[in-house]
Amino acid sequence: MEIIDFRSDTVTRPTPGMRQAMAEAQVGDDVFGEDPGINELEQKAADLFGMEAGLFCPSGTMTNQVAIKVHTQPGDEVICDELSHVYQYEGGGIAFNAGASVRLLHGDRGRITARQVEASINPDDVHKAHSRLVVLENTSNRGGGSCYQLAEIEAIQAVCRDHRLGLHLDGARLFNALVATGQRAPDYGRLFDSISICLSKGLGCPVGSVLVGANDFIRKARRVRKVLGGGMRQAGFLAAAGIYALDHHIERLAEDHQHARWLEEAVRSNPLVETVLPVETNILLFNLKEGMPAKAFTEKLRQKGILAYAMGPQQIRLVVHLDISSAMVNRAAEQLVSLR
Repeated sequence: MEIIDFRSDTVTRPTPGMRQAMAEAQVGDDVFGEDPGINELEQKAADLFGMEAGLFCPSGTMTNQVAIKVHTQPGDEVICDELSHVYQYEGGGIAFNAGASVRLLHGDRGRITARQVEASINPDDVHKAHSRLVVLENTSNRGGGSCYQLAEIEAIQAVCRDHRLGLHLDGARLFNALVATGQRAPDYGRLFDSISICLSKGLGCPVGSVLVGANDFIRKARRVRKVLGGGMRQAGFLAAAGIYALDHHIERLAEDHQHARWLEEAVRSNPLVETVLPVETNILLFNLKEGMPAKAFTEKLRQKGILAYAMGPQQIRLVVHLDISSAMVNRAAEQLVSLR
């Protein structure tokens, strides 16, 4: 039985073209700055956003944590949505790595507003942590792949500028947002002080994320990456996959978004489903009615050859990616409609 894996877009395997690019990669010692592929990838990612420099890391968690560490000092406070990946899924890294506290905001599907940010900034009071950094996530994982409007980001950036706060973007699925909204990467480069982009999700690479920002910021980030054990040697094989993905796998994300909408239609037809978050990109989140636990539902799907992820006691996540074909989506939709 063919297995259809919707657990995450991190389960993708390199395409034949990507494998060929990796096999032909020229490599050197990246800690010495001598890996040509890494140097090319870092600059290519920075140029996409109109930023000065980039830093390749093994994971999006590392790029986020490096950025937060560079932006803050121990005792500072980071402002973010309560559903943010940097808070929910990075092992308490803000406290462990940066020694910073977190101000959690209750946004709309993982998206916060400029008004919320401004209201959460602490006064200049020795009793309060120093508000230092705002972190946005676009798209929002726990928000069901929801996207920010550029106008709201511009308003948040204005608040950060007026109050001298840094602004970091967890752009793990930023290319999904760009494709879905028609927004432009350089607009993000002018608004954010730093951006983390993930290569191993929708873009289909086996490993890696890139942190982009100003030259001085990336110079400091490189030192933090080394401290965290992220200095790699002949990493050009991984860089070749990233370069290939940026050249070939961005526009095709629209196909994943269409597939997710097909699945949304199927899920809405199942009487066991209570609510479904509107699909904007490649993530589908839905909640089951009382009496049908998420783990039981995913087990029923597994028996049909479909893998899904339980996000909570009643919540299921399906993520579409480049290893999912239209035929697979149609087969999964049939099961999602009829599953009892």
